[in-house]
Amino acid sequence: MAEIKDPENTILIELKGGTVTVALMPDVAPKHSERMKELVRAGAYDNVVFHRVIDGFMAQTGDVENGNAEKDFNLRRAGTGGSDLPDLPAEFSKLPHDRGTIGAARSSNPNSANSQFFINFKDNHFLNGQYTVYGRVIGGMEHVDAITRGEPPMNPDRMISVKVAADA
Repeated sequence: MAEIKDPENTILIELKGGTVTVALMPDVAPKHSERMKELVRAGAYDNVVFHRVIDGFMAQTGDVENGNAEKDFNLRRAGTGGSDLPDLPAEFSKLPHDRGTIGAARSSNPNSANSQFFINFKDNHFLNGQYTVYGRVIGGMEHVDAITRGEPPMNPDRMISVKVAADA
């Protein structure tokens, strides 16, 4: 079990295999960290699928518009949507995209991140300075490693429930 030092900035993602504990980095990317907590507290990430999972690269999720496995789930559109909230400005830093870091997914516009994010399976330093890093897996990376691969996966895994540790 991961040691949680800051429950207000720790996210608990329940996957089929167990809990993934993510430490947010509000000191590095305050807007992205705040957005994730806002969407988590609204229940927006519950039952959302991992719609793009590339072996040796990353697992992407967070399409709260098209990726909910219990609402209007549409795998063909998963990955094209976001939330009803405005897009976020980039918060690039010197933090590298190492294994287990959380990055903000976006379009070709650096200021288009919204709700989607990815978890790096390995060090992906070619992404450094191009995508906002705003969290790191501090426990349960083995559950991330077990996510079903595919673009999109035929039977995608999902985030069963997502909570802020302070609320759990």
